[in-house]
Amino acid sequence: MRRELNRIEKTTITDVPTAVRESLEKSVSFLKVEQVRLEKTIREHIDQHLTLKQDRHLLESIPAVGPKTAWRMLTLLRARTFTRAPQAAAYVGLVPIEYQSGTSVLKRPRLSKAGDARLRAALYMAAVVATQYNPDIRRLYQHLIARGKTKMSALGAAMRKLVHICFGVLKHQRPYQPQSV
Repeated sequence: MRRELNRIEKTTITDVPTAVRESLEKSVSFLKVEQVRLEKTIREHIDQHLTLKQDRHLLESIPAVGPKTAWRMLTLLRARTFTRAPQAAAYVGLVPIEYQSGTSVLKRPRLSKAGDARLRAALYMAAVVATQYNPDIRRLYQHLIARGKTKMSALGAAMRKLVHICFGVLKHQRPYQPQSV
C-alpha cells in the first residue's frame, strides 16, 4: 500500500492524467479494505485456537508488545521449534557480526540481518517503545548508552532482548514480570 500512496503523492507534483490518479486511489481503497479483512481473519484464527489465543495474551503482557508485534512473534516462535532464545534472535538476524580480517582491518560490529526484514522493522519500533516503558529493556538501553555505545547499537540490543523476553514468556507460559534489580 505504501508504494501506491507514494505514487499518488507523485501525481500531485507531476502532470498525470486524472484517470491514472483515480485508478491509484481505487487501488489504495481496495488495499485498505483488504488489509482490514486480513487482520480480522488473523484475529479470528487466533481466537479459534485456545493455545494461540493464550500465547497472544501472554505476549501482549510485555510492555511495548502490541497486537501486531504479538502476531509476528507468534508466527516466528510457533512456526519453528527453537530450544533457546538466542536461536530465535539469530533466526531474526539480531546477532552482532564482527568484521575482522587479519590484524589491520577491524570494523565495528553490526547486526547480521539474516532474517525477515519486516519482522526486524516491527521489532525496531517495539524496541523504541520498550526503551521507555519496559523496565528491563530501559535498564539495558541506558546501561549501554552510559558505556558509550551508539543509540542504534543499543536499540539492536533492545530488539534482541525483546525477542528473548517473548521467547521466555511463551516457554514458561507466564505473563511478563520485570526482573528484580
